[in-house]
Amino acid sequence: MLSPNTPILIGVGEVREKKIDVAHTTEPSGMMLKAIRQAAQDAGLSEAALQAADSLSVVPPWTWSYPDLPGTLAANLKIKPSFKALGEHGGEQCALLADEAARRIASGESKLAIVTGGESLASLVASQKAGKPHPAGWSAPDPSAQAVSTNNLEFNGKNMASRHNMGLAIHVYPMYENGLRAHVGHTQQENRDESAELYAAFDRTACAHPASWRFGETPRDAKAVGEVTPKNRMICTPYPLLQNAFNTVNLSAAVILTSVGHAQELGISPSQWVYVLGGAGTNDNDNWWERTNFYSSQSLEQAIDATIGVSGIGSRDNIDAYDFYSCFPIVPKLACHHLGLSITRPQKPISLLGGLTSFGGAGNNYSMHAMVAMVREIRAKTFRTGFVLANGGVLSHHYGLLLSSKPRSSDLAVYPRSNPLPHHMAIPSAPALDEAATGPAVIETYTIAYGRKGDPEIAHIVARVEATGHRFLANNGDAATLQYMADLNVEPIGTRGVVRQTKDGKNAFFISTPAKL
Repeated sequence: MLSPNTPILIGVGEVREKKIDVAHTTEPSGMMLKAIRQAAQDAGLSEAALQAADSLSVVPPWTWSYPDLPGTLAANLKIKPSFKALGEHGGEQCALLADEAARRIASGESKLAIVTGGESLASLVASQKAGKPHPAGWSAPDPSAQAVSTNNLEFNGKNMASRHNMGLAIHVYPMYENGLRAHVGHTQQENRDESAELYAAFDRTACAHPASWRFGETPRDAKAVGEVTPKNRMICTPYPLLQNAFNTVNLSAAVILTSVGHAQELGISPSQWVYVLGGAGTNDNDNWWERTNFYSSQSLEQAIDATIGVSGIGSRDNIDAYDFYSCFPIVPKLACHHLGLSITRPQKPISLLGGLTSFGGAGNNYSMHAMVAMVREIRAKTFRTGFVLANGGVLSHHYGLLLSSKPRSSDLAVYPRSNPLPHHMAIPSAPALDEAATGPAVIETYTIAYGRKGDPEIAHIVARVEATGHRFLANNGDAATLQYMADLNVEPIGTRGVVRQTKDGKNAFFISTPAKL
């Protein structure tokens, strides 16, 4: 018999505001309010029923800092939730907050829960280009909060990475891409072709999705996505612009959860119900240079496996569709490798949205849109069970959520009592680190940052000291090393060289085989 405390999703909503008038534009809180009201309408909730919401969880926006964003939303909705929370910055927060809301419902702590997030970065950027700090009429920002920059979210203070000017998402994700490429034995061109085909397929999906930033536009083919041109310039190898997340969007989404018993009291048709089967997630070491390797993500793999395990579905074979967070091609690639799915010809859908390049990187809130899409497809009976995998940081944080048209087995608890994974995963053995390295060494992974004119500017290198196996970070020591590493016809990973100290205390790597140039 189905427990009345069984958590279900009953309402979903999402908002896209692409026509920008900086004198009349909606700030993030307003975008969230629109998405919440759309979700309430989707659920068929009366105003009185919505005002009885007792739980409100908010994914923090990049666009704007509020003194009390949950309080602002609650006041506008005329609700007095006993539970209010503002999550942390990270793309995993959507799935995490929804899982926690489902847990409160299952335990009887909550009857009606709202989870939302949203951005107005497109409006903010447009206003700043017009010479104004922000659009007219927006709320006063939190005077005590530091502005969130989309350019430095992943710098973790002063450390060995930042001393070598590396650590941004545009640096670290390409390092994993190159590491995986070398690990599976692909050439650089094979790897680029694979990424271009993957993201061309994602673009087709995004151009057909009504909430996508590219909705209604002509999809780009693999050549357009992968070919380096002045308009699709190389950012950090191997990713040109169209394989990097695009964040200047105005997008918001919201979901409403309740229990089966409360849904019945409200008269909500079972055709609206989508069951939350379970969620799980964990965090890898924020110091990415201290991780085990650069060709797999242990936190991603653990989040996938634990979500499947805790949901009670028995096997990954019982999952009909996925939406893998995809700020860069490496994230869906790592998930596909772990699950045994083809990257360019996946046996099941791996993105319902089209990725953060094409759908739009809605700050921390991208995967909320994936949850909205999954709910709609499950209601339409396109899929029975769908998996949303959310990612944050620089392959740092992962959280999975399983949704289904059917409830958990009656042999299981109503809902998992806790996230089965620790907040920070147990880290497998990683190599020792040398802040200052000297002597013969070999490249473990790398990326090359390019300038706006298309020229390679600096190599960001992770390498090992040959004598000890210790890991260190470095930049190229000379132009010949940079030129060698930028050559598509060579394999920089595994290349030997020498590391020396510069006058300012940095590690400089010099290729030992300049004759190959």
